[in-house]
Amino acid sequence: MGNNPDNRASAAKRGYGKRWQKAREQFLAENPLCVFCQAHGMVRAATVVDHKIPHKGDMKLFWRRSNWQALCKPCHDIDKQRLERGGALPGCTADGIPLDPSHHWS
Repeated sequence: MGNNPDNRASAAKRGYGKRWQKAREQFLAENPLCVFCQAHGMVRAATVVDHKIPHKGDMKLFWRRSNWQALCKPCHDIDKQRLERGGALPGCTADGIPLDPSHHWS
């Protein structure tokens, strides 16, 4: 599909057009902090609205706000991608509870 190296449709065709930008801005205004950083006891501004469960083109799941979470770019690009590839979420909360939901202590 054009010059897109991973052969995906354009961002707009995948749902990330003007309607998404408006919804994203509103969600970040309502949820200004990165939820992964907060779990680590840190405070960092969120800049990405992430789909907790990858929607893979399912527009009902894409627009389901309960499937959205606010993340900073580093957490989205590193930790969330690690999770989606079947890896574990590193670290623990300020209380010592592992962040990885599949950890045997969780």
